[in-house]
Amino acid sequence: MKNKLLIYILSAIFFSINLMAQNSTFTLKSDDLGGQFALKQVYDKYDCGGQNISPQLVWNNAPAGTKSFAITIYDPDAPTGSGWWHWLIFNIPANINKLPAGAGNPDSNLLPASVVQSLNDYGEYGYGGPCPPKGDKPHRYIITVYALSVAKIDLDKNSRPATVGFYLNRYAIAKSSIMAYYNR
Repeated sequence: MKNKLLIYILSAIFFSINLMAQNSTFTLKSDDLGGQFALKQVYDKYDCGGQNISPQLVWNNAPAGTKSFAITIYDPDAPTGSGWWHWLIFNIPANINKLPAGAGNPDSNLLPASVVQSLNDYGEYGYGGPCPPKGDKPHRYIITVYALSVAKIDLDKNSRPATVGFYLNRYAIAKSSIMAYYNR
């Protein structure tokens, strides 16, 4: 009887610890993305036919020591040999844990002045939505939020994606990603 009680108590403790750990996982979510990009998020130039509206994003349970956030959207399937950077945004204050749809437009005024939206691979500032070649396989778009150990990365909007990526990885405490697909 004592052994069964001990096993029951230990099981309950293990279950509680496991449940607490699951509830404190750094997570990224989007109400706008259901596994695929919608036409409103697709790039609005060339013959892509979209509206180029960045998706709504929300993240929770940032680790202790987080002083700022950054977000990237990357397509590893782009036929460039090095992928394609669609959005690089950093110096998001630690007290912010969500971005509304459309925040990727630098003229939207939906972000604090401290936030930097640097060059994407379209050669533009801010969000540039999916636009894979017609007839290509579905491309993966990896959306990542970085919890950073610094309040500010000392780069400006003209910084190239590789440079931004170097600093994001240098100062990352934690990352959380979601993936969505798109093809034409």
